[in-house]
Amino acid sequence: MSFDSLGLEPFLCRALDSMSIRKPTEVQAACIPPILQGRDCIGSAQTGSGKTIAFATPILQALAEDPYGIFALVLTPTRELAFQIADQFVALGTPINLQSTVVVGGLDMMAQATALRSRPHVVIATPGRLVDLMRSNQNEFSFARLRFLVLDEADRMLNPTFADELGYILAALPKERQTLLFTATVTDAITELQQKTPESGKKEPFVHLAQAELATPENLRQLYVFIPTTVRDTYLYALLKNMSALTGQHARPRKRVRVEPKKQPHRKHGKKPQPVQESDEEGEPLPQTILFASRCRLAAQLSVMLTELGIPNTALHSHLTQRDRLASLSRFRASAVPLLVATDVGSRGLDIPEVDVVLNYDVPRNPDDYIHRVGRTARAGRGGVSVSFVTEGDVDCVDGVEQRTGIRMAKLEMNEESVLEDLNKVSTAKRVALLQLSADKFGERQEINKRKNEIRAAAAGKSMKLRKEGQLRKDA
Repeated sequence: MSFDSLGLEPFLCRALDSMSIRKPTEVQAACIPPILQGRDCIGSAQTGSGKTIAFATPILQALAEDPYGIFALVLTPTRELAFQIADQFVALGTPINLQSTVVVGGLDMMAQATALRSRPHVVIATPGRLVDLMRSNQNEFSFARLRFLVLDEADRMLNPTFADELGYILAALPKERQTLLFTATVTDAITELQQKTPESGKKEPFVHLAQAELATPENLRQLYVFIPTTVRDTYLYALLKNMSALTGQHARPRKRVRVEPKKQPHRKHGKKPQPVQESDEEGEPLPQTILFASRCRLAAQLSVMLTELGIPNTALHSHLTQRDRLASLSRFRASAVPLLVATDVGSRGLDIPEVDVVLNYDVPRNPDDYIHRVGRTARAGRGGVSVSFVTEGDVDCVDGVEQRTGIRMAKLEMNEESVLEDLNKVSTAKRVALLQLSADKFGERQEINKRKNEIRAAAAGKSMKLRKEGQLRKDA
């Protein structure tokens, strides 16, 4: 089967060929024809199966026939995923002079408002920032002629976290549009949409469910280390120093990198900048590894601590500026650094093609989050290893994961006496990290913004209540 046989125009087939994409995946072969026919679509497939191309190519083909803006809106739960999708649209849409814009938090709102006023063909956005712009720039741009709405990572987009923003956006969109939902996880909300009776005059949506259940990759070795909570950092350091020997995964060739603690936006004027130092990796070179932590502050703390210990790494979490987040991803993708310290923002949808090892600093309470994390490795038929640090309080979480996946983790033995030789060294590095986060007032800006949003939401709710009361008095 070829993309040409699916009904795609030659300019798209040539663009795909230039990206070395010559044969459609299962989700692409299933979903592209019905979308071209004008049907709504619900598509489910594993991460890395080419879902973006499954919706981007039909949108671009329709746009080429009748170009105008704003033609398509793609909503995603994370900023990084928005930029990744935008890159694919640009690569595929260059032959038709595609104009697109990314609307996400962490970047200049005025520049984004200007971009929307220029009516780009495709807008890729996170819901929160798009709603902010819609509220503050009413009547300056419109979705009245929108042809396509895409919800990527639809399982997350349809959960209560985004309910208010999504409701606001949907109210501004025309009813006569194609709606495309793509996800790696089929949730109850998506099943309800699938079973919903279509509106009068509309066909039933096309549904492609590649997998009823999430699964861990077949070539993945799942390991755990059972440890006391108090020495978790010391075990982490020992594992990173001896990764190849303990996991069998070996380092890739990489450039020598300059490692320094991340600059924070709250550094006081006049404070001497941290000198940039060349850093040699402690122990043997690392394979490409993602270390997952449950909270932003913990991820930042681990990143600084490991830098202090001579382990080259870069961090990815929501408290970083957008520029720093994109830079971190780029460095890790290019194998310029071997270790990415990330929150779960890095576990969903992001295209990081070659990851050798996934480390879980803590075991996720939701088994699906565990599956998404370890699914970053052992992709496209390659092998991979996951290692989870398990403490006394994590046993129930591990049981839940093993029941969900149907696979028992194997125990990774580490020599406790050898590990604890570095206890003082690691404890000192941890204290340095905590002091740096405190000095940089880590998270203070986010806390202020959170309070502002709570005040705005309360004011908006009060205003709506007063309007309703006024309308009731008027009606009476």
